[in-house]
Amino acid sequence: MLSMHMRACWPAAVAAVVLLLGTVASRAEVYTFGVVPQQAASKLARLWTPILQRLGREVGHEIAFATAPDIPTFEARLAAGEYDIAYMNPYHYTVFHATTGYEALARARDKRIRGIVVVRADSPITTISELDGATVAFPAPAAFAASVLPRAEFAARGIGIVPRYVSSHDSVYRAVAKGLFPAGGGVVRTLDGVDPDVRGELRILWTTAGYTPHAIATHPRLASAVRDRVRDALTGLDADDAGRALVTALSIVGFDAASDSDWDDVRALGITELQALVASP
Repeated sequence: MLSMHMRACWPAAVAAVVLLLGTVASRAEVYTFGVVPQQAASKLARLWTPILQRLGREVGHEIAFATAPDIPTFEARLAAGEYDIAYMNPYHYTVFHATTGYEALARARDKRIRGIVVVRADSPITTISELDGATVAFPAPAAFAASVLPRAEFAARGIGIVPRYVSSHDSVYRAVAKGLFPAGGGVVRTLDGVDPDVRGELRILWTTAGYTPHAIATHPRLASAVRDRVRDALTGLDADDAGRALVTALSIVGFDAASDSDWDDVRALGITELQALVASP
């Protein structure tokens, strides 16, 4: 039988074990950070994994890199709420905030996102009107700056292009560089990040107006305390040399805290590209 002393200590011991187990379980919890697949998964992992490792240390939870084989699959995973935290394009954010409940956390500081149309460096094409009737490469139908904005401009100007979707920004650049398409859509950041030999074969033909950039947003299941720590870690990344190197690799100067209304300029465009996806059961 337990002695009086042991019986007196037993509740405290049980409480300590429960607390310890709870702490271990908390630390063991892994949050997924989904990144829109504008570029090859290996390249995205190389850019984002060091950032997520630092965030994990500061937040106290492992934050695991995740992406998808292509943008439509990424969209389907956002619709299903598979990512705890996600880096998504501006249009994605407006859609999956309204449907899945993703809530803006941060965005790139002092940045506007602009789409570009690229051609081969030696192409005789000098204006986008010369693309009338041409087949033009894009990453995916709902790729905001690289596809939605250029196609909207083509339509507004009465330029009848035929879109062809090739899965990623890098695929667009390689296809245009090889002469498979006379032109393609992208953004400056991913063009700057493509292999130098491919970049050297291309020139920017046209640039769109600027809009609020990509969102980092959290799923509603993420605890508010964790969300706050992630936000603080993100916005503090550029506070030291090591962190500045990490964000510079993303071609940005840092992150600012964001609110949902920051993307009202995108909502004003009235884009309906993903209606079928979010309306499906």
